[in-house]
Amino acid sequence: MNTNLMPMTNPPSHQRHSVRLKGYDYTMPGAYFITICTYQRLPLFGEIVNGEMRLNPHGHFAQDCWNALPDHFTHAKLDTFVVMPNHVHGVLLINVVGAQHAAPLLQPFT
Repeated sequence: MNTNLMPMTNPPSHQRHSVRLKGYDYTMPGAYFITICTYQRLPLFGEIVNGEMRLNPHGHFAQDCWNALPDHFTHAKLDTFVVMPNHVHGVLLINVVGAQHAAPLLQPFT
């Protein structure tokens, strides 16, 4: 495993603008594409070896947290998800939107 935690920065040409749809009500139920990046884009979740992502313990923890989302948010369903060295992508299906921040676990997380 590569222990060199140098940030994986994007060149200026990759600076992104908001991809939110103007006028779209994001409080509505729907399928939401989510990207979460690590602090300073440090490769904290593992590394890519021969074109394959190899998760380290932090990467497995990120995967476990994604899998546990429906245990905390009963109106959320999971779709596709991938852990990359310095970010995660996922599609979250939300069928009811409410004001509740999080629900207690329905069963103990192991």
